[in-house]
Amino acid sequence: MKFDPSTIKYNDSGLVPVIAQDHANGDVLMMAWMNADAIARTIESGRVTYWSRSRQSFWVKGETSGHIQELVEMRIDCDRDCLLVLVQQTGPACHTYRRSCFYTALRNGVEVEIMSPVLGFRAESDGKLS
Repeated sequence: MKFDPSTIKYNDSGLVPVIAQDHANGDVLMMAWMNADAIARTIESGRVTYWSRSRQSFWVKGETSGHIQELVEMRIDCDRDCLLVLVQQTGPACHTYRRSCFYTALRNGVEVEIMSPVLGFRAESDGKLS
C-alpha cells in the first residue's frame, strides 16, 4: 500500500510528534514535530525535515550545523498519531551539543545530568536549530 501523509492523525495545529532514534544502536536522540509537507519532504529527500513551531518554517536537521539526520526508515505507531524516524546521525542531535536531547535523568526525585556535550562542539547552546 502506498503511503499517504494525509492518513496520519495530526493535532489541531496540523502537526504530529516525531521521535528520532539512532538506527545503529537504538539511542533515542530527540523529539520534534512534522506536518504533512515535512513528512513528504523527508521521504523525498532522505534528509529528515521537521516543522519549527517557533520559526513557523521547515527545518532540515543539520542544515546550518552540519549535524544531519539521514532517514533510514520511518515508522508509524498503531494509532497513527506519532512517528518514529530511524536515522543515521552525524554529530550531536541536540542543540546543546549532546548526542541526545534526553540528557537529564530523574533519579530519586533529583535531576541528574547523564550526558556531557560532545567534544569538539561548543558546550553552550547558541539558540540555533541544529
